[in-house]
Amino acid sequence: MANLDEIAGRLIAAQDSVSELAPITASSPDFNFGDGYAVLHIIEKRRCAEGWQPVGRKIGFTNRTIWPRYNVNAPIFATLWKHTLQLAMDGRATLDARRFVNPRIEPEVVFKLKGPVPASEDAVALLSGVEWMAPGFEIVQSPFPDWKFKLPDCTAAFGLHGALVVGPTVAITDGNRAKIADVLPRMTVTLSRDGNIVDRGLGADVLGSPALALAYLAQAIAKWPQFPPLAAGEIVTTGTITDAWPVENGERWKSDYGELGVAGLTCDFAAVA
Repeated sequence: MANLDEIAGRLIAAQDSVSELAPITASSPDFNFGDGYAVLHIIEKRRCAEGWQPVGRKIGFTNRTIWPRYNVNAPIFATLWKHTLQLAMDGRATLDARRFVNPRIEPEVVFKLKGPVPASEDAVALLSGVEWMAPGFEIVQSPFPDWKFKLPDCTAAFGLHGALVVGPTVAITDGNRAKIADVLPRMTVTLSRDGNIVDRGLGADVLGSPALALAYLAQAIAKWPQFPPLAAGEIVTTGTITDAWPVENGERWKSDYGELGVAGLTCDFAAVA
């Protein structure tokens, strides 16, 4: 059996040193999905002991169109941290790609919860528990070379989370909730690098709708009681709408959310002392 505490230590060391390591399943073939969440829980307890403050959750691999590319067959979740969150209310951010190991960028829809997620599969009902939505860039990273891993590996490795940039927010109200629920699955999100479009994706690619991803997250967390349930005030990023694209310093990335009615983000990657 794999030593879960030792694995957690190796993953923390790899993140802190921005370095690679072999997938856990390469040396421990019996390492499974449950083990992945057990290691993630150990890591999150250690981070809290170091003073990291949780601010919400991330969901990964909600876009089923990219599952074959990454050799996965289910979404995953992990904690978002104040340490990894950047608010860009003017829609612009700068990040140093050297902070991350094998970084990639993902355009996502971000929600802030104002209460528990309703037990529903209806998008309008789910959005009744949401205070606002915003554009987001999640910077994901892989300590595993060439982004080759199995689902338990990336579950344990912080859910591949590196950072989250959150752009200008739009309040979700009684007056616009139904319209937002209608637009979310059919919107087209465009991702550009240095003025050139590199990818497009549909909101429906994210488990049918980013709103429905909230229902998945609440149900998934309930299966793993070591993690606290979702609560008011949490920020949730719902998963990439396009593929995840490699980034490096010197690039400018932009997103556009079409008819959703949120401003896109601009993220410059540049060396920061």
